[in-house]
Amino acid sequence: MASKAPTLEHERALATGGGFTLIGAADEVGRGALAGPVSVGYVVIDPHTATDLPGVRDSKLLSADLRHALVPQIKEWALGWGVGHARAADIDALGLVPALRLAGLRAVTDAEARAGGAKADAVLLDGNLDWLSATKQPTLLDSLMPGFGEPDDIDGLLIPVQTLIKGDLLALSIAAASILAKVERDELLDGYDSKYPAYGWIQNKGYGTAGHRQAIIEHGATEYHRKTWQLTPKS
Repeated sequence: MASKAPTLEHERALATGGGFTLIGAADEVGRGALAGPVSVGYVVIDPHTATDLPGVRDSKLLSADLRHALVPQIKEWALGWGVGHARAADIDALGLVPALRLAGLRAVTDAEARAGGAKADAVLLDGNLDWLSATKQPTLLDSLMPGFGEPDDIDGLLIPVQTLIKGDLLALSIAAASILAKVERDELLDGYDSKYPAYGWIQNKGYGTAGHRQAIIEHGATEYHRKTWQLTPKS
């Protein structure tokens, strides 16, 4: 049975309830991989004027060909869009959650540059964990979430962030962001594969398949591997 298409219902509810005009949406890919970056897709829309975007679904439900075909449509549809990455070395140095925030901040900065300075007033974030907000907020207590950089750095967003469980299935803007992130990250892994073909990254995209783990045992870890992670089975 085909999944129900995501809508703009949650984006419009957030805008109306908070008195916001522009809404951002973010989703990540690569969180559980052994190699490659964690990547965040981000779009900015006006939910009151945005139209439906036929064919857009959670990126995991679409074929690679369909994802690629939708990318130019998403870029045309959004007021601004961006993709940010945190490399394996960033993940090893910072930890996963701060690396997600770093990638998200890079995606937002990228989108704002493309949007001619247009900035979202609030953001919908896929999942149940707000890893995108700054760990220091001017009007709130400091977050218990780990940060990155100097203690007083602004290391995330200072606007409201609303999490949405299964947001990539429910909210059109989050689904669009997921496609942008998935396509760009997959292209990076395909490029890494040309340098290190033994790991099968074109097929596994850096995730921990049996073949990938066996290749690590036989050839060792590369600069694209997350060396603080459990890359091979414990003996």
